[in-house]
Amino acid sequence: MATKSSTKIQVPRTKKHIQSPWGGFVFVLPSIIAMAIFVYGMIGWTVKFSLSNRTSAWSKDNGFAGLKNFTGLLEDPEFTHAFSNLVKFTLVFMIGTLISGLIMALLLEKGIKGEGFFRSIYLYPMAISFIAMGTSWRWLMDSAQGEKATGLNLILNKVGLSALENNWYTSEKGSMFAMALPAIWQMSGYVMALFLAGFRGIPDDLREAARVDGASEFKIYRHILFPQLSPTFLTVLIILGHISMKVFDLIYGISGKGYVTKVLAIYMWQVIFDFQNYAKGAAIAVVILVLIAVVVIPYLIYVNKTEEANK
Repeated sequence: MATKSSTKIQVPRTKKHIQSPWGGFVFVLPSIIAMAIFVYGMIGWTVKFSLSNRTSAWSKDNGFAGLKNFTGLLEDPEFTHAFSNLVKFTLVFMIGTLISGLIMALLLEKGIKGEGFFRSIYLYPMAISFIAMGTSWRWLMDSAQGEKATGLNLILNKVGLSALENNWYTSEKGSMFAMALPAIWQMSGYVMALFLAGFRGIPDDLREAARVDGASEFKIYRHILFPQLSPTFLTVLIILGHISMKVFDLIYGISGKGYVTKVLAIYMWQVIFDFQNYAKGAAIAVVILVLIAVVVIPYLIYVNKTEEANK
């Protein structure tokens, strides 16, 4: 009589890992330490310098100066000139980049043939550093005119638009408008990508419903699509504003430390490294930081409130 042999199936033992609430914290601790030292620590050090009397690397007078360095900036004509230039650059740069980026997004958002090629062409300037681009645009915006014209002036001359030749960034009246041109050229593709992503995120059902109701394409964009892009518009404004407030390498690459195109970051560089006035340079750095914070912090608060409302 055959007997059944019972076979035991052995289940492999699993190791029980004790999950510690500090496990994730240990992994991010190096980043927290690095940020605390090299970001917030440096900000605190800069603020401390801006409130001191230290005027050079060898100065022994590090006493507390209060807001003297900041009030002195208001009486400094070079500072007010640099601030005025920064405002002009910011306005032209933001408006020009918004318009050109939106136009390029409108041209591509319907899925034209060869869209990938055009996207690559529009985004290509983003791969070029500001300092390299500044060197190229310095030649393009050469102020020589007539027979000695080069760059853009030569092109205008050849196509019969010699009346439009100008001094570009060497003219105090239009210097910052000229400085904004290469910045617009570089950032328009990035803005195009943001707007294009916003357009593609809008359901097609909204457009079809509007067309069924007899709405024209103009009214569809005006009353349906553009209102849906308001978060994207806000994001673009914050990014462009942040970039323009701290602009340095582009202007330095084109005109160096020239007075006509001087902005706050250029003036800060001069005050610290050329004039060796550390306290005043730190005060200018704090002003730039405050300007950026005024732009960025309200946006972060808005984003957090929006995320909380959507939960």
